[in-house]
Amino acid sequence: MEAGVLFSGGKDSALAAILLARDYEVELNTCVFDSNRDVPAVRAAAAALDLPFQRRVLGNDLLEEAVDLLLSCGYPNDAINMVHLAAVEALSREYGVVGDGTRREDRVPRLERSAVQHLETTTGCSYVRPLLGYGKPEVERLAGRLLVVQYGETGSIGNGDYEQEIRSAVRARGIDPASLFPSRHLQSLVVGKRET
Repeated sequence: MEAGVLFSGGKDSALAAILLARDYEVELNTCVFDSNRDVPAVRAAAAALDLPFQRRVLGNDLLEEAVDLLLSCGYPNDAINMVHLAAVEALSREYGVVGDGTRREDRVPRLERSAVQHLETTTGCSYVRPLLGYGKPEVERLAGRLLVVQYGETGSIGNGDYEQEIRSAVRARGIDPASLFPSRHLQSLVVGKRET
């Protein structure tokens, strides 16, 4: 059975894909808003994992809706969760299993149980989060054993996280995104796979 995994190119989504690939035919999916945005570093991360890759376009309307929500709330959590749900729903139309790399402590992105139940009931897909029982220290240990990972602040590495395009759209409205997002937020990018 095929499983579509939301893939930012980072360690969490890479580990989720590795775990799911034991039981499913995994295809990695990176969602962008702008149809012209390419994600070469994410493609390279997918190639390092030796898994097929798709770039999916969510559209600028969703981006503008996310920015409106972010600005009305004053913080990014609800906007990122809204985008994440839209991405999961998009994959649920094509895959019987949809997965992501959310961990136990993650607050964002995070789908509530009611949203997951609604999704599975209405689409018939299974939504799986293989890292949900893993805490950050164990994820770090597994990543160190299985992956070669580069770290950097949001925007300084070429991962496929939703946040980069949202920050750019906020900046395009003449607002400094630094006032809305946590400072020194480290992101990860897989640059290789270790032989174990």
